[in-house]
Amino acid sequence: MSRIHEALKKAAEERAARLTFDVDPREGDGEVRSEPESPLTQGIDLLPPVPSTRTEAVDSSTIASFSFEELNKRCARKEWRLDPLNSVFLNSKPGEEGPERFRTLRLRLYKIATTRKLKRVLITSGVASEGKTFVASNLAQSIAQQPELRVLLIDADLRSSQLHVVFGTQGRPGLSDYLRGDADEYAVIQKGMSKNLFLIPGGNLVSNPSELLLSERMKHLLNVVSPAFDWIILDAPPTLPVHDASILADLVDGVLFVIRAGSTHAEIVERTASEFQDKNLLGAVLNQVEKSDSYGAEYQNYHSDRD
Repeated sequence: MSRIHEALKKAAEERAARLTFDVDPREGDGEVRSEPESPLTQGIDLLPPVPSTRTEAVDSSTIASFSFEELNKRCARKEWRLDPLNSVFLNSKPGEEGPERFRTLRLRLYKIATTRKLKRVLITSGVASEGKTFVASNLAQSIAQQPELRVLLIDADLRSSQLHVVFGTQGRPGLSDYLRGDADEYAVIQKGMSKNLFLIPGGNLVSNPSELLLSERMKHLLNVVSPAFDWIILDAPPTLPVHDASILADLVDGVLFVIRAGSTHAEIVERTASEFQDKNLLGAVLNQVEKSDSYGAEYQNYHSDRD
């Protein structure tokens, strides 16, 4: 296994890992644990870039007809009511650690994007209740803080969709409805509180989520919407219970997986890292960090176990 595999295993065993990005959900406490490096490279251990060998047939005429301007006119307009317990940016004050930690994670990804193709990022975890939806939503909000960047957040956890709850909006129509052919791209993409942050919720519950995610319509959707956005963040199901995240990993440029400090067992970390060994694993986010590990302050509890 690679160096990142060993680092992730140590993170689960010791609660404080080198070469992972640490985030405490209450304040986004993302202590970077690594030997001193340049400010732009410390914190996320990177695998060597893996050249993509995928050759996907794409209808160029369809892509040409789908533009951000047209999307902005035709997408669903919703009044989002963001859950303050699941956003470090809502009502935040200058200098607060929560937003700064996610801005640091954002900066790490920008750094990677200067050396290789990186637009579609998958967020997953080994098992449930690690905080992957929290990380995915706040990462998307962090990127959307920069008005020149357009971000699409996709709820690809068709078994337990939660992003619409985080954003306080309707969960359907959504991804499952598009994949079943019941809705088009414009009908499932929502625009809410930000002019450059868009959301595709999970949609109606389905009995065959893996088959839908493996379908050509999933590939088509990502190919069609990609030119209109600078970043696409996918919130995927946990890796070990089902194979959905592994399926989606073949469609993205990089994978981040979330580890819950003091909870995720070393065996789970090892198995999850193995699952993505050859699938552009970028690194890990260490969640629910004990602040005493980094600042000598009190322990901060995790706000939500919903994802």
